[in-house]
Amino acid sequence: MNVLTDNFSTYGEGFLGTVELTFFASLLALVLGFLMASFRVAPVGSLRVIGTVWVTVLRNTPLTLLFFAVLLGLPRFGLVLPFTVFAVLALGCYTSAFICEALRSGINTVPRGQGEAARSLGMTFGQTLSHVILPQAFRTVIPPIGSTLIALAKNSAIAGAFSVTELLGVYKTLGELGYDVVWTFVWIAAGYLIITLAISALFNVLERTWGVPR
Repeated sequence: MNVLTDNFSTYGEGFLGTVELTFFASLLALVLGFLMASFRVAPVGSLRVIGTVWVTVLRNTPLTLLFFAVLLGLPRFGLVLPFTVFAVLALGCYTSAFICEALRSGINTVPRGQGEAARSLGMTFGQTLSHVILPQAFRTVIPPIGSTLIALAKNSAIAGAFSVTELLGVYKTLGELGYDVVWTFVWIAAGYLIITLAISALFNVLERTWGVPR
């Protein structure tokens, strides 16, 4: 217990860093995931290719390698940003591939006749997708999207290896101060548990409100 009480500010800084990473990376992942899911079901072949390449590359690339590519590769092209921003980009882009596939699976559950009926009324592809298909698909994809964002929160631990302030990195500071590593990790695990349970609770509320009745 002394590990936590004696270093509450250190734990708090790491906890808030992980919350910040999770929040902004989740927003980016949801936006890119929606965009790529739209591309994958678009009637334009070139857009479908872009969506397919995006998902295939990112789903099959180790997240650590993606961190190296973003944090060490982009500055070589003159793009110099805070490491936290680079970490958000890496986490958000990686997770967007899984969000995309979750959304696409939901879109595929909507009867094809729904889209055909919308087009017969003169609606464009964008209008059909946003007003007819996605509202129905969203009800079925709430649980998998929640699980994906929980995984994102845990994946954010990788950012600590790249000088980004986050919860797992606290163990380095406390280890140098001589604190018991076991209790150090116990409280780190408790912090991640709080974050993941909060995300789970949020998506449970969303599922009860808008999800498909069981």
